[in-house]
Amino acid sequence: MEAYRFLLDLAIILLSTKILGLVTKKFHMPQVVGALLAGLILGPAMLNVITETEFIQDTAELGVIVLMFCAGMETDVNELKKSGKASFVIALAGVIVPLIGGYFVAYAFNRPDMIVSDASGSIFLQNIFIGIILTATSVSITVETLKELGKLKTRSGNAILGAAIIDDILGIIGLTIVTSMADQSVSIVIVLLKMLGFFVFAGIAGVLFYRFYKKWYEDSKHGMHRHVIIGFVFCLFMSFVAEAAFGVADITGAFIAGLIISCTQRSQYLESKFDVLSYLYLSPIFFASIGLKVNLPAMNGTIIAFAVSLVLIAIFTKIIGCGLGAKACRYQNYQCMRIGVGMISRGEVALIVASKGAALGLIGSAFLGPVVVVVVITTIITPVLLKVVFKKWEPTALEPDVNVFASKYEEIRGYREERK
Repeated sequence: MEAYRFLLDLAIILLSTKILGLVTKKFHMPQVVGALLAGLILGPAMLNVITETEFIQDTAELGVIVLMFCAGMETDVNELKKSGKASFVIALAGVIVPLIGGYFVAYAFNRPDMIVSDASGSIFLQNIFIGIILTATSVSITVETLKELGKLKTRSGNAILGAAIIDDILGIIGLTIVTSMADQSVSIVIVLLKMLGFFVFAGIAGVLFYRFYKKWYEDSKHGMHRHVIIGFVFCLFMSFVAEAAFGVADITGAFIAGLIISCTQRSQYLESKFDVLSYLYLSPIFFASIGLKVNLPAMNGTIIAFAVSLVLIAIFTKIIGCGLGAKACRYQNYQCMRIGVGMISRGEVALIVASKGAALGLIGSAFLGPVVVVVVITTIITPVLLKVVFKKWEPTALEPDVNVFASKYEEIRGYREERK
């Protein structure tokens, strides 16, 4: 009986995520919020109907890989190149400001007269590590919301994607520096060399795959299903190599695989196939699994105050940091707000970082509850705020949207071609 329990769990997850997705849509919120709430309600935090099994965990991992693979295929590579420098500045500001904010919040509460910590690391490293947790960004939530809103290919959407990828790299570097100070077996030099090695490998693999694909499959008019299989194999291979060989997040490998395929003629066909797979099966399980991870511990008044402060700092430091970075790169005010909001979500990334810190004695058990609260609130609030800033925060007459110019240009060019 228990051997087939996963079938019932899947049925409950798929049905509940769809029902709550429709409910949230009725209240003019993105459907991804409903999927997140479904996992929260069904999981240990509330009803405890479903627990996160190894099968659900593995399927959820595959879900986020396919989600980022699709995001890569939908990305305008030329626009991403244009926003490369800006993405770095945005990501850097989006790491530094939350790091400082998280440190000072922890500094205010991590005292014997406020919260007694059972962490073994120094107080300074414990406080820094709280800041490291706040630097994390879970771009998967933002990607799904932007796809739902049809804004993934906007200038703001490309900046968010580029900044989020760089943000992950900077976050890993920061995490490695802090953990190397607490654990002498971790070498920051080796980590940096492995990251550099991954991007060199990705460049070589991309060129080889593109030439192979163009030679053997690009002009093929038969057996279109082969394109899907080859694309999926490449996605999984890049994800595995990124995580296992270089210590870079598997979703980064999946995103780069999608970027490479986006340069081929079959990208739209592949994108349509994977969108169906993601919508039908993988994405609901991934978003529900985030809620299933949540298990709120008992918290007293001081810890609640710390949790509220941490949530506010987590939200505003990303908006301010990424917004200032975008403004420094001459983005318009409404684009700065969109980019800042798009980087708020911490999601499962913050939980992973927190678990590593707990294993090294850099975060006490009393601080895990507030971190979970940050994850839950930022994950749920990001899709809601994104819809607000994309629908309500429209460009003014003095700040025209670049995409409006592009569409007008295409319209005029089409009219001229018809006249000819």
